[in-house]
Amino acid sequence: MKLIDLSHPLFDSMPVYPGSESPVFETVATVSHEGYAEKRITLFSHTGTHLDAPSHILSWGLSLDRLPVDHFAGSASVLDFSSDSGRSIEIDDLIPYRYLIQNSDFVLIHTGWSRHWGLAAYYTGYPILSGNAADWICGFSLKGLGIDAISVDPLHSPELPVHRRLLEQQVIIVENLTRLQDLPQSGFTFFALPLRIQDSDGSPVRAVAMI
Repeated sequence: MKLIDLSHPLFDSMPVYPGSESPVFETVATVSHEGYAEKRITLFSHTGTHLDAPSHILSWGLSLDRLPVDHFAGSASVLDFSSDSGRSIEIDDLIPYRYLIQNSDFVLIHTGWSRHWGLAAYYTGYPILSGNAADWICGFSLKGLGIDAISVDPLHSPELPVHRRLLEQQVIIVENLTRLQDLPQSGFTFFALPLRIQDSDGSPVRAVAMI
């Protein structure tokens, strides 16, 4: 068994979605003074490598704590679109991966954009699913879809159409993944376990592939 960490580290000055606040890590106790170490952590629910629950977009959508824990783990495959910057991924692009998708619980979209993490380039030009492609992929029995980019929609998209299409089908979304290029195309298990926050619309996750 081999575990591959697919998560970005969390720290004070880390990249965040434009308009969000950076997380704050405050030391409130140290071993030398209090005899134990502890931090106060303040962060948005969609900070870093994180998971979107249906309630993130849908007023009637399920919150994280109402989804069963097995919804956050399962068989996975990687679809490589790292050479397709600046364009939408269409149904015809997905059809060659049909067999992989139908035998997976999670589909991970490899855009290659994690190489821009921490740079201005990270926020634009990443491949995304078209609306029709999102509808098509929702025809499979997926638990979730992940991407190594800031969002499954264009930055500041007012309608968030891909989010909406996926979350309406309870296909959870994992964003800001990394190291997808280190994974095999299929034959591994993906874990994206969120904090069990009551009524939460999302949570940072420690995303891991088990090979």
